Amino acid sequence: MTVDPVRLVLVDDHALMREGIRTILQLQGDLDVVGQAGSGEEAIEVVRRERPDVVCMDVEMPGIGGLEATRRLVADPDVDARVLVLTTFDREDYLLAALSAGASGFLLKNSRPEQLAEGIRTIAAGDSLLSPEVTRAVIERAVAGGGTLPGAAEGATGGASPSAEASAAVGTLTERELEVLALLAQGLSNEEIAGRMFVGRATVKTHVSNVLMKLALRDRVQAVAFAYRHGLVELG
Repeated sequence: MTVDPVRLVLVDDHALMREGIRTILQLQGDLDVVGQAGSGEEAIEVVRRERPDVVCMDVEMPGIGGLEATRRLVADPDVDARVLVLTTFDREDYLLAALSAGASGFLLKNSRPEQLAEGIRTIAAGDSLLSPEVTRAVIERAVAGGGTLPGAAEGATGGASPSAEASAAVGTLTERELEVLALLAQGLSNEEIAGRMFVGRATVKTHVSNVLMKLALRDRVQAVAFAYRHGLVELG
């Protein structure tokens, strides 16, 4: 049985960066770069025309930029592509901004080629990807900066009281599900959570699914943003 390759659009305002990533991905065999763009506006045009499975999106670009382009693509009912944000992580607020925009994954540009390729496959399969290193860096910088979470709503800090709506949703979670949510917010993988909780990976996967369902979230990436934006975990 032949499996169709994952169709990709690469978005970066540096042509050399795009070409380097394209060369790496085309060597994988199951990944096919079908389009490229150098700006947010161009990205929207190319994605609508080429209808890829995954968009690898840079953040800082001319025009509307990668975050706004992501927001528009995710909101477009005619676009099925999922977005993987790639950044050098110059600003710690990019992570939550990307999650709020609807990105399904977030990786650093200095990730190993095999990490990028596997991340694309993960997102194309309908799962989500959040680099633990990125999440932990956000937490560490937030703590060093006095405990305010980058990208959170004005006045929101770690440990702040969640909204009434969030409280109602969180109230439906079991103690174990709350523990899983807190560990997700630290950027831990299912395997790492299983080790912390002394349970199997299948059990963790079930807990994660229950958390997403009860909080009406699309994936674990949104769960991380939810946890911090509603002050459900402490930053330090």
